[in-house]
Amino acid sequence: MLAETMTGETVAAPDAAVAAIAAAIGEPARARMLYCLMDGHARTSTELAIVAGVSPSTASVHLQKLKTERLVKLFVQGKHRYYSLEGPEVASVLEGLSVLAGGAKFKPPAPERLRAARTCYDHMAGALGVALHDRLLALGWLAESVSNAYEISTEGARRFAAMGVDVNALRGLRRRLACACLDWSERRPHLGGALGAALWKLALDRKWVTRDWNSRALAVTSYGRREMLARFGARI
Repeated sequence: MLAETMTGETVAAPDAAVAAIAAAIGEPARARMLYCLMDGHARTSTELAIVAGVSPSTASVHLQKLKTERLVKLFVQGKHRYYSLEGPEVASVLEGLSVLAGGAKFKPPAPERLRAARTCYDHMAGALGVALHDRLLALGWLAESVSNAYEISTEGARRFAAMGVDVNALRGLRRRLACACLDWSERRPHLGGALGAALWKLALDRKWVTRDWNSRALAVTSYGRREMLARFGARI
């Protein structure tokens, strides 16, 4: 279905545009390609054909469909043509679909390093994020509230302050203070909200973790492992 803008331009109606994107993602071979690209690395059509389990010619057709729907982008370097996700919003949609797919047997074909530790928006996710979330609850620094939200206990506020996290300042931000964010690879919550973002910044500033500038993957340093064990009792 087409709609006309005030300038007379003909564009796809919102419902038709959404349906086209969903159809592009919904084909299994294309879904495998997209999930493979979630680590942020660009890949050739030949590599993606292998991941998808299709012939190179079929892969080219699939990639053209994904490009048309602005799910992937292409850049050329010499004789090589590389594909990557169009942007972080595509990765967010894929993560949401992974959650909806549900079931303990569902395992997205994402690289192991992304499942181990990565960023989710502005907080830590993967096995690392889930481990920290669980320890903060076990220590009593967080208490469950309503709608997947958490309150910070008096002891938690004191402990966070000792690490340089100003809880009062976080309370003044126009966002949720602390909340559960379902992790698509672990199928359990990691910590989101202002506190999650503050802990991510703390971990990065203190070099507990280092980031992969080509993807959302994180690497926990030896120092970081010692600090997280000492401070949170988390064995990473």
